[in-house]
Amino acid sequence: MLALLWNLLGCVALFSDLGLSSDDIARLPEAQQALHAARPGWAVAATAIAVFGGALGSIGLLLRRMWAFAAFAISLFGILMQDVGLFVLEDGLHLAGPVAVVMQAVVLVVGIALVILSRKALARGWLA
Repeated sequence: MLALLWNLLGCVALFSDLGLSSDDIARLPEAQQALHAARPGWAVAATAIAVFGGALGSIGLLLRRMWAFAAFAISLFGILMQDVGLFVLEDGLHLAGPVAVVMQAVVLVVGIALVILSRKALARGWLA
């Protein structure tokens, strides 16, 4: 249940971000405006893959389905691509600031942990 709640919060954050109006963006600090403008579309798509894959994987775990592992693996791929878009291809590390770096590190650790958990569940026959 915690994994599902975590990933649903990610879905809410994504929809909130996508729903920002130009006025909302104009009220953001200058660095966040620059980060918002500079992010590539594929990085936003990677975020959607990460949060929806994680939510689907969480539901799969709750239902004890084998595909939960695949969903979490796809989610982890989305997290990694999101991180590439944020920290490697842009000056995201500087623009996002230390709080975003810590948050992305937490997201990555949780994503890895969910892949490991679902893999163990699969290996132990908990998933059908």
